[in-house]
Amino acid sequence: MTKSDYAHTLFHSSGGTAALILRVPVGLTLAAHGAQKLFGWFGGYGLEGTGQWMASIGLEPGYLMALLAGGAEFFGGLALVLGLLTRPAALVAAITMLVALFAVHIGNGLFMANNGYEYALTLVAVTLALAVQGGGRFSLDQVLLKRLAV
Repeated sequence: MTKSDYAHTLFHSSGGTAALILRVPVGLTLAAHGAQKLFGWFGGYGLEGTGQWMASIGLEPGYLMALLAGGAEFFGGLALVLGLLTRPAALVAAITMLVALFAVHIGNGLFMANNGYEYALTLVAVTLALAVQGGGRFSLDQVLLKRLAV
């Protein structure tokens, strides 16, 4: 494969406005959750508190797991908002949400009222759809694709 082929595979998307409609609110939500873990913003516990909690549920080492989850959510969420490296950002977010789904929520049933998995499952579905479809017409990925096209 040529450099142009790789760029096309990574950045091209036939998605339109729907990708933007999915990317922005999901990206903002993920970034906010990541900010809770990393910085203690929006009522979060920061790395130390989140790391202690993660260790308490068996995700060891807790501090590293908090850093990885928070970084995936915060930076992946920002990337989704911008439509920048949408496929890798969405894939990392999907994996992070799968961990949350199975490590934290699955035993509590479906509904969020019981700390269930419906929210994490929804984020997995949306981020996987974005990983497959890409950022869409209104994304920085499309700008990069045009600049990299040979």
